Amino acid sequence: MREDVSTRIGTPLSPSATRVMLLGSGELGKEVIIALQRLGVEVVAVDRYADAPGHQVAHRAHTIDMGDRDQLQRLIEDERPHFVVPEIEAIATEALAEVEERGLATVIPTARATQLTMNREGIRRLAAEDLGLPTSPYAFADSLDEVRAAAERIGFPCVIKPVMSSSGKGQSVARSVEDLEKSWDYALSGGRVNKGRVIVEGFVDFDYEITQLTVRAVDGTHFCEPIGHLQDSGDYVESWQPQAMSPAALAAARDVAEKVTTALGGRGIFGVELFVKGDDVYFSEVSPRPHDTGLVTLRSQRCSEFELHARAILGLPVDTTLAAPGASAVIYGGVEGVGVAFEGVADALAVPETDLRLFGKPEAFARRRMGVAVSTGADVTTARGRAREAASRVRVVVPE
Repeated sequence: MREDVSTRIGTPLSPSATRVMLLGSGELGKEVIIALQRLGVEVVAVDRYADAPGHQVAHRAHTIDMGDRDQLQRLIEDERPHFVVPEIEAIATEALAEVEERGLATVIPTARATQLTMNREGIRRLAAEDLGLPTSPYAFADSLDEVRAAAERIGFPCVIKPVMSSSGKGQSVARSVEDLEKSWDYALSGGRVNKGRVIVEGFVDFDYEITQLTVRAVDGTHFCEPIGHLQDSGDYVESWQPQAMSPAALAAARDVAEKVTTALGGRGIFGVELFVKGDDVYFSEVSPRPHDTGLVTLRSQRCSEFELHARAILGLPVDTTLAAPGASAVIYGGVEGVGVAFEGVADALAVPETDLRLFGKPEAFARRRMGVAVSTGADVTTARGRAREAASRVRVVVPE
């Protein structure tokens, strides 16, 4: 294994540089890159399309098919990063395992964790079957007939998702037998890889759902205050922090989060998604990286989830202190076009205690996340109102 450079940070673009390669350079990766650069790290951004948000702020940028084992391995060998940090699911994880085995770089959190969490089957079986964590009933299916059989056993409504996807893509609720074919087709269209396999989940009648951001650092496991969120078609549209919870539910959420992240190992931030019903907590999913609902932490925490990830990667102390109640609200494209412009930015920033993040994505779609408003307030209700108001004032337009 190469020397662990986490206790010493060099100078970017010099022989002493501490180099981090991000695999996936969207809006979340962009914030991680900025956090790393503030700590003097040399960052290489990789994505499947040119001019991705993270490409725009990294020291170097590459556009490759990250699902191609040979391409990915060659790039890592050429760049020789000290740390390789996957930020998306569609990655040739076997290349990461080989990088780890050969001691070429430290994979964050680990190659095994990346492989397990990019596949809903791997992480669900780990959580439910190996760790015995409470989850919704579930089954895996490779055909429409198998989906029908699974739904008959599990009952309606049920949730159907590709085993590999991100940001809710391909996820839908089937409320009757008549919905199953449509849900199956939608899942096939939303899967990133292995498009012929889905998970059929029983619908949990939860009171609310949360993201429990969990940081595995060199000195142990740390928890952020729970984040509540609203979703539309599996994609988050609002989040807020802290989510009010009973002491018993909060303790159960952190117990589940600690168990699953300990089993995955490594270091960095994990977004553990949980359903809460009264004092009962059910495991849903986990991402071994910053979570989209955690964009709220850009305002609400002393150190955002991106800064926490950067610190944990480098082996530095972390601080999960909540600075103020906060909220985020997504700004969607609403239009289709390349090189779009944003109007209403000044009006949005006139909302008290509010910031914007405009992601700089080169192309807009109607339901593509193009930015986010983040706000604070004396309480969550005030912060949510401010974030929604600010987001509503931003308009995405296609220049003539």
